[in-house]
Amino acid sequence: MATFEKRQKEKKRLQKKQEKQRRKEERKANPGGSSLDDMMAYVDEFGQIVDTPPDPANRVEIDASEIELGVPKREREEIDPIHHGKVDFFDTSKGFGFINEIGSQERYFVHISGMLDEIGEGDKVSFELERGPKGLNAVRVQLAKATPPPAPKPPTPPAAPTPPEAKSDT
Repeated sequence: MATFEKRQKEKKRLQKKQEKQRRKEERKANPGGSSLDDMMAYVDEFGQIVDTPPDPANRVEIDASEIELGVPKREREEIDPIHHGKVDFFDTSKGFGFINEIGSQERYFVHISGMLDEIGEGDKVSFELERGPKGLNAVRVQLAKATPPPAPKPPTPPAAPTPPEAKSDT
């Protein structure tokens, strides 16, 4: 003996099956509306998607050799490979530390094997960057050469105004 719930589930299943069969017969009876021409979309000269094909009189010939596929070539910028920074942290017993780049405040890892001079915390250094397994690393690290600050320019005296009688009326 089937329970009430089982009968309800069986009834719903039969209703879904009949509904599916009815929709299938409707599709067979009305086959129109899904032809290839109905599904086509066109782009007009303004970039809008429309359902009418473009006018052949407005057609413009395009030279295929002028089309550039991919990313356009960038011009090479000469970038100074030498960066300047200040040693933020350095552990001499473990042989590594970090350098903060002056200007951008980027922080780079440095290992003792990538140093040319001995450095300590707070030293100003110059270095180059190389890609390491975990990001950019500072290599060829050396103490920055101390450059004297530029001498201040002497103040220029203000231009003396011309006397009124010295002006010419030409």
